[in-house]
Amino acid sequence: MSTREVQKDAQAVELETNAAGRFEERDPAGISIIDLTKTYGKKAVVDQIDLTIRPGEFMTFLGPSGSGKTTTLSMIAGFTEVTSGELKIHGESVARVPAHRRDIGMVFQNYALFPHLSVRANVEFPLRVRKISKAKRAVMVEDALAMVRMTEYGDRFPGELSGGQQQRVALARALVYSPSVLLMDEPLGALDKKLRDWLQAEIKRIHTEVGSTFVYVTHDQEEALSMSDRIAVFNNGKIEQVGTGVELYERPATLFVGTFLGESTVLYGSSVRSSDGGSEGTVVLFAGHELRTTQVLNDTKVALLIRPEKLSLSRTREASSGTNRNFLPVTVSTVTYLGSAWRIVIDLPDGSSALVRTDSNVGVPGAGEQGVLHWSVSDGVLLRDDR
Repeated sequence: MSTREVQKDAQAVELETNAAGRFEERDPAGISIIDLTKTYGKKAVVDQIDLTIRPGEFMTFLGPSGSGKTTTLSMIAGFTEVTSGELKIHGESVARVPAHRRDIGMVFQNYALFPHLSVRANVEFPLRVRKISKAKRAVMVEDALAMVRMTEYGDRFPGELSGGQQQRVALARALVYSPSVLLMDEPLGALDKKLRDWLQAEIKRIHTEVGSTFVYVTHDQEEALSMSDRIAVFNNGKIEQVGTGVELYERPATLFVGTFLGESTVLYGSSVRSSDGGSEGTVVLFAGHELRTTQVLNDTKVALLIRPEKLSLSRTREASSGTNRNFLPVTVSTVTYLGSAWRIVIDLPDGSSALVRTDSNVGVPGAGEQGVLHWSVSDGVLLRDDR
């Protein structure tokens, strides 16, 4: 072997070692989205959004179809060109950087596995592209398969696996080179509920183990609540609110967030009085009844949102317990036993319906009977009626 060939081989080994080290040791990336816009023709499908995703965070994009969440994910990945605005990963602008140079892993809903390759070969593929040495590839592939608990299936082909197993292989392939960011586009959407619930826990476990920044797209609110560090709620190309699941559920900033995330009862009325200091809160006139709140909102048209588990139902007002509560006369429509709780639908004075969830129906009027709906003043969330 010539001196030149030896030097060339040495350079190749050095390149492989550096590449492997980079993917294994790269710190999780922060992502900065600044005034980001994507238009098709005159329509803005993502409209001047701003968002900071922290290094190592599990951020979920939640929203209905067409809200802009998948397009935003695609721009982060580099699959969709940015119309305007700034997109930074690790503090560096990537808006014009091709997808393969962004140190990003991607998991799709349709798995996107090569049917002619074994599980092990599928997971190995991105390492081959990166020209990592054969010996190192073998170790990294086995580590990735172990992480998703698919070691024993390494010699099988995708067609011999269940949907959940294929999705775990896709996850291993995306994580095998330790990308600083992992993007997932509704990866569990095609699976049944039981398997979906199990894989949610698995993905959360893997996130904790690998420490990469995860960005996850879903329209499933329970999925978002169970997995995320924070959630960005998308609607009509904009982000309506960003926060933890508890923050979004307990104190939604908009009517859309409150009604999209979880079940709710919404009473539409008018603001009739507010205290100047804010300690007393706004009084809402609903179907001739004055309802107290702890928040101040000066809009004339308002919406009072209460979660079903915060509502109580009794036969008479005297039968209710506690002070500082709101009361409404109602008629019970249906009472349904769900095993862990009772689901009660009631008719309100304005003709609309409300939902109550309770772990016991003792003392609750039956279907067709009249009763009293009541809740703590502090449990209502006062929002602008922006319908």
